[in-house]
Amino acid sequence: MKERVTLEHPKVNLEHPKVKPSKQHLTEEWVGKLYTWFCIIFLIITIFSMVYFVASRGSGTFIKNGINVWEFITGTTWQPDAKPPILGALPFIFGSFSTSIMAALIAAPLGFCAAIFMTEIMPKYGRRYLQPVIELLAGIPSVVYGFVGLSVIVPFLRDTFPGQGLGLAAGALVLSIMILPTITTIATDALSALPGGLKEGAYALGATRWQTIYRIVLPTTFPALMTGVVLGISRAFGEALAVQMVIGNAPFLPRSLFDSTSTLTSVITLSMGNTVAGSAHNNALWSLALILMLMTFVFVFIVRWLERRTKV
Repeated sequence: MKERVTLEHPKVNLEHPKVKPSKQHLTEEWVGKLYTWFCIIFLIITIFSMVYFVASRGSGTFIKNGINVWEFITGTTWQPDAKPPILGALPFIFGSFSTSIMAALIAAPLGFCAAIFMTEIMPKYGRRYLQPVIELLAGIPSVVYGFVGLSVIVPFLRDTFPGQGLGLAAGALVLSIMILPTITTIATDALSALPGGLKEGAYALGATRWQTIYRIVLPTTFPALMTGVVLGISRAFGEALAVQMVIGNAPFLPRSLFDSTSTLTSVITLSMGNTVAGSAHNNALWSLALILMLMTFVFVFIVRWLERRTKV
C-alpha cells in the first residue's frame, strides 16, 4: 500500500509589524493639528467679528436714529444732512442690482460661447490663444477698467444716445467686461468635466455637433453654468471703483439706462471718509454696508445650492 503523504505549509504572518511612532513624529503631528485648529478658530472668530461689527454699526440707523427699516429700504430720497435726515436707500439698492444683472446678461452669453469654443469646437487653438486673453482680463486692476470706460464707453454713449454718457448703461458695460473671466472660467471647467460618454452617445445616434451642444452639453451643465453667473453677479455687486467712475453717482432712481444713478458700494466709498462716527449719515452708510453684506451671503447660499444640484 502506498502511504499518503501530507505536506504542511509553514504559517506565514501577514500582519504588518507594529511600528512605534517616534517622539519627533508625534510632536510634528501634534504641532500640525494645533496649527490647523488655530487657523480654523481664527477664521471663525474673524468672520463672526466682522459680521457682528457691521451688524452692530448698521443697526444704529434703526435703533439710535429711529428710522423705520421699511422706509429706509423703499425710500427714494437721500438727504442725510437734512434736519431731520431723510434716508432712502432704494436708489442705491436698485443701482447695484440693475447694473449687476445687466452685466450678467451681457457677459453670460459671451462667456458661454467662449467656453464652448475652447472645449467643443476648437479646443487646441481656444486654449492656446483665447484662454490667455481671458486670464489677462482677470488680472487687470479695477481702476484700469474704470478709466477705459470713462475714456471710451462714456463718450460713445454720450455721442450715440441722449444723456451725458454716465449712467446705468456705462456701469453695466464696464462690469460685464470685468465679470467675463469669472463666467468663462467656470463654464469652461464645467464643460470640460462633462463625461465623454454622453457626447459619444449623441453622436452615435446621429446628432450633429450643434445638436449635441444644444441638447446634451448645455442642459447637463446648466447648474454649473448658473454657478458662474451667480458668482459673476456677486463680483459685480461688490465692485466699487470701476462703477463709481462711470455711473454718475447721483442719489436718484434712474428713468432710463442713460441716467446717472449710484450703487451701494459707490456711495459708501465716496461718503464714509466725510462723515462723523456716530452721526446719522455715518450710521446710514453702515446700514448700506449691512445690506451689501447680507446680499453677499444670499449669493453664497445660491452658489452652494447650485453646487449641490450639480453633484446630484
